[in-house]
Amino acid sequence: METKWLEDFVSLAETRSFSRSAQLRHVTQPAFSRRIQSLEAWAGTDLVDRSSYPTRLTPAGQTLYEQALEMLQSLQSTRAMLRAHTAAAQDVIEFAVPHTLAFTFFPAWLSGLREVIGPIKSRLIALNVHDAVMRLVEGSCDLLIAYHHVAQPIQLDADRYEMLPLGRETLSPYVKPDASGMPLYALPGHASQPLPYLAYAPGAYLGRVLDQVLKQVSSPLHLDRIYETDMAEGLKAMALEGHGVAFLPASAVRRELRAKKLVLAGSGLDAELDIRIYRARPHDNQKGKRAVQVFWSRLAESLGRQKN
Repeated sequence: METKWLEDFVSLAETRSFSRSAQLRHVTQPAFSRRIQSLEAWAGTDLVDRSSYPTRLTPAGQTLYEQALEMLQSLQSTRAMLRAHTAAAQDVIEFAVPHTLAFTFFPAWLSGLREVIGPIKSRLIALNVHDAVMRLVEGSCDLLIAYHHVAQPIQLDADRYEMLPLGRETLSPYVKPDASGMPLYALPGHASQPLPYLAYAPGAYLGRVLDQVLKQVSSPLHLDRIYETDMAEGLKAMALEGHGVAFLPASAVRRELRAKKLVLAGSGLDAELDIRIYRARPHDNQKGKRAVQVFWSRLAESLGRQKN
């Protein structure tokens, strides 16, 4: 039995979709299905009820899911303890952060935080949202920073994990201006001539949020999906070259807006997201890294003062 089978199974239990989990695990769907079948062969029983849709677990599968979370976390905790044998590792806080936040939010946030709570030794692990969440679940990072939107909530058990709000982010449509400063492409576009759309790749968290938001707009948008990427920075680069309209975080385009290299492509199409930080709740018999405990306490105090 391989640990990646357990990781695959946990993903399937959470997405309830073979195709979605295969995509998130970066394997083909046939390969993903074979790995789940291998796990079932090892367990000696069916773990997935294939007669239903969406996919659901059998009673045995539900038991394994709960145990798999504990086993993966235990393995990662063991690795963390081994790493902790070096004094330096105890001082470093490991952050798992989705790519977009790693480029746009994290550097400025950390700089501001140092002024409030003092120097921080940190290690940034930039991943897609699913893998960043899995890092926290598996215990292979100290803290997770991620977006949150009601249409695409990150499902972490409140009994096992705690959260602090860090701020808000706005996604808006941006485009290169023409020589007169007007947008090259103005939303909503026309059915006869849809606007070139620079989109997040299928499965990207911001793409899923946008899909939900754009379905609810009062007037239809006429967009031609000509380009896809997982990363907001990639979409920004294409928008700066005039290739089309891209929905980008406000924190990613501040300099470009000041320099008038990008302008809004339309109004009333914003998506508001929360930015949150998560950690596993420490057990009484295992308090974890002292640096993380101190950091979390000071961060909570700082956020409390801001509210007051």
